[in-house]
Amino acid sequence: MGVTRRQLLWAGTGIGAAGILAACSGGGADSKGAAASGAADGKPRAGGTLRVGVLGHASAITRDPHGTQANESDYLVLALVFDTLTVPGAKTNTAPRLATSWEPSADLKTWKFRIAEGAVFHDGTPVTAEDVVWSLKRLRETPSGAARLPGIQTKNIRAEGADTVVLVSDYANAEFPLMTRFTTFVLKKGTKDSEIAKAPGTGPFRLDWFRGGNARLVRNDKWYGPAVHLDAIEVTMFETPQAMANALLAGQIDLASNAGAVAARTAASRKDVQVLRRPDDMAMPIVMRTAKGSPFADERVRAAMRLVVDREAMVKQVLSGYGTVANDILGTGDPGYAKDIPQRTRDLARAGQLLKEAGFDLSRTYELVTTEDISGLADSATLFANQAREAGIKIKVVKQESGAFWEKTWKSGDFYTSYWGTNDSVIFFASKTMVGEAGQNEAGWHDAGFDAAYRDVIGTADPEKRAAALRKLQQIEHDRSGYLLWGMADGIDLAAAKVRNLPRLPGYGRVQLEGVWLR
Repeated sequence: MGVTRRQLLWAGTGIGAAGILAACSGGGADSKGAAASGAADGKPRAGGTLRVGVLGHASAITRDPHGTQANESDYLVLALVFDTLTVPGAKTNTAPRLATSWEPSADLKTWKFRIAEGAVFHDGTPVTAEDVVWSLKRLRETPSGAARLPGIQTKNIRAEGADTVVLVSDYANAEFPLMTRFTTFVLKKGTKDSEIAKAPGTGPFRLDWFRGGNARLVRNDKWYGPAVHLDAIEVTMFETPQAMANALLAGQIDLASNAGAVAARTAASRKDVQVLRRPDDMAMPIVMRTAKGSPFADERVRAAMRLVVDREAMVKQVLSGYGTVANDILGTGDPGYAKDIPQRTRDLARAGQLLKEAGFDLSRTYELVTTEDISGLADSATLFANQAREAGIKIKVVKQESGAFWEKTWKSGDFYTSYWGTNDSVIFFASKTMVGEAGQNEAGWHDAGFDAAYRDVIGTADPEKRAAALRKLQQIEHDRSGYLLWGMADGIDLAAAKVRNLPRLPGYGRVQLEGVWLR
């Protein structure tokens, strides 16, 4: 997640993959990237404890900020305790955090990040460039480190003075700051793996306790950023959106993150509950492995699968209308998203022709592996299987426990559902999941034309050249990738009426809870 990975992604960049909190009305982003919910809420009130419900599974808990966070609950805790260099922003998709500024060399290969003045760890120790360098090197040496710091070798990360970090890329990369938003968490230099669970961070909250996925965080009065209003945040992990929504409606928690459309309908008539909607917040693609030996290795088979799906029916039935039809390109919130590429629609006749040309075996039954990690994910697999049957394709949906899915299926399965809780950059997805060297290359896709287009995009700062290269990259993704992205789900969060100034940014922007206050 992610970015999980998922919580890369949500990814995480993973992230995911996948995300992972939500939105009110009004307001823009401050210098730290946190978005306000509007002046109508009045003057912020100090004090109080925000009780947050977040999705997660006991089998996937991790405390390592440089590991893969498959739980939204883990990523939320880590994102509040440890700072990244940058964060998602409102006016631009990359805003300052622990790094207050950055600048490239003329050839776009060397990037210098300036550390925030006054930044200290929770124990009062000043943050130095050496701490950041050590943390980035540790991140780079993880199994997915190459994807998290694309083009950066460990030997090419160094300190320049006490407050500047220098990273030298193997190739020109005008988009590099974008890659530092989700997993560049900073630890003290020399922190041992056995000390990670109790290591001090630099974030707006410090860890009070952590038990079985649940945690209590208390305000960090030494934080270098804007004033934090809450005394504490209590995080409760739920394994299903239904249980989390029920807890919110019963008054046991104040915020239910990513509760889904069913919960939104249930809460719609409640005057004591805010239903917060983030349009086009989450991608739930079906992944088709492109590597040799996979039933989907033939480009024509993948094209046929994309023609089989009834996208409007998927959005209507799986998302209850809380979403929009997508066009097999990830990053629909990108200002440079190619809206001029014709929308792919259902065409069973053409799909059948392509399958015949490719020699696709219609006598077999193909397993589509899914999880119930997020609301609607398993339902999307079931509905797609029913739609595919109309084209003569037999699909058996296999629901897998979350821990087993991320360990055994993700990145290696032939046919499975995925999800990503970030949506503001086509290049972000390309770098994490589609270029040949991507650490989260979910489909095992290697396309020389796509890789070349990607390098063209990141290798120039010229707006016109970048736009043309980005359009070309999206056309290739639309035509040949291993993704079937049928729609984008809206993010749905439920909050008690007293909760104010929730972040309204999509994806990982929603974990920026430091500006929240209670009425």
